[in-house]
Amino acid sequence: MKMVAMQTEIEAVMQQILKKITPKSGDKAKIQAIISELEQKIVSACQQQGVEAIVRVEGSMAKDTWLREDPDVDIFVRLPTSIPRKQLGDVGLSIAKKATAGLRQVERFAEHPYLETFVSGYRVHIVPCYNVEQGEWLSATDRTPFHTDYIKSRLNGALQNQVRLFKKYLQGIGVYGAEIKVGGFSGYLSELLVLNYGSFAGALAAFAQFKHRAVIDIENYYASRENELKLLFPEPLVIVDPVDKGRNVASAVQPQKLYTLVGAARAFLKNPDVDFFYPPKTKPLTTEALRRSLEKRGSKTIFLVISQSDAVPDVLWGQLYRTKRSLHTLLELNDFGVLKDAVWSNEKSTSVFVFELEAQFLPNIKKHVGPPLEFEKECETFLSKYADNKRVISGPYIEENHWVVELPRKSSDVVELLKGKLADGGKNAGVAELVANAMRESLKIFVNGEIEEVYQANETFAEFLTEFLLGNPFWLKTAKAQNQ
Repeated sequence: MKMVAMQTEIEAVMQQILKKITPKSGDKAKIQAIISELEQKIVSACQQQGVEAIVRVEGSMAKDTWLREDPDVDIFVRLPTSIPRKQLGDVGLSIAKKATAGLRQVERFAEHPYLETFVSGYRVHIVPCYNVEQGEWLSATDRTPFHTDYIKSRLNGALQNQVRLFKKYLQGIGVYGAEIKVGGFSGYLSELLVLNYGSFAGALAAFAQFKHRAVIDIENYYASRENELKLLFPEPLVIVDPVDKGRNVASAVQPQKLYTLVGAARAFLKNPDVDFFYPPKTKPLTTEALRRSLEKRGSKTIFLVISQSDAVPDVLWGQLYRTKRSLHTLLELNDFGVLKDAVWSNEKSTSVFVFELEAQFLPNIKKHVGPPLEFEKECETFLSKYADNKRVISGPYIEENHWVVELPRKSSDVVELLKGKLADGGKNAGVAELVANAMRESLKIFVNGEIEEVYQANETFAEFLTEFLLGNPFWLKTAKAQNQ
């Protein structure tokens, strides 16, 4: 009885959400008129530039898996293979810009440049690719038309709605989107998962049972060849692309996003709620509450604030994440224990790295453990270096099976360490080039409450930092509330 009641509750939530996210006939007619006009302009721009091309709508709009509140229009320009690979993006941009003259234009970048524009309030991506046969890929985007055809041939109306539910759910818990900033589930991946498991609830049930690894091979390319799969695709989630057996559609999914889905799926199936689809807006802590929260923790939270120039988001986030990993390593190598870290950016002018550390200051001395005594040559080298070294505070002495010395620490204050290592931008510390340039010109380092001015000046950063400090996801609160 309890299981039946839960299924009824899940169904009620699903129906409630579907009413909001399913496009109505008027929505479809309006956006189709916009698309048709834009397609004609792109075809005209191709002709003016003497380029033969096939112009076609792809993605969720073509597959009718788009969300009413978030229409996602992708128009692909399939160009002849005679265009050199290095020129593909430039040719595509030139055509797209000519076709959308007078509209807001934003250059984006994935494997190559493409254009984002806005028509009557709708966001439209105009993407170049090559007009190739299946399997003869020259660029990553060449697969997209084949993805569209594959999904369209297999999804009926009921499954399309199940995909909408799954996409909206993934958006709600913050794991939707394969772009570098998110590192989550793409629209195509969402469609394949629903196709494989048969429904939104079926997909959630499967992820709720996820253990160490899941492999989905819809076309059975690797039937009786499972050992090959492990060598080809080492990721924990593997969905073999039905149109390209050498590609894992889930390769962009970061482990943290995968396991967020696992945890959220378990929470939803126990306590279904519309909040999973429409999360409550984070209410930032007051500045006084922020100050108290930071001090109460007993740790030290370090903020590295930079002012960078506007950059292509995928490029920017790739460099921000790479830099965060490098800075984390730098801190750990210098014995500053990192409790957790994150990075925030408004993608235009400001980015902030956040590191919560066990402490800002360390003892002035540190223990340096040498080789085990059984390695005689290495021990001689160690002793020749430290036996008469004036820097040595204590030692060399034997501790268990090792020679040990105590040395003065080069940096006992993390702020001084970071200032020294990042004075030139930090390229030697693994800081990515775009970020290094910004650090060299504008780096500011704050500790705990010193971030107050930045916090007050930017609401989205305030929301981000509030969530960082609170830690637990909103859907865990939803589950707790329903259990009380």
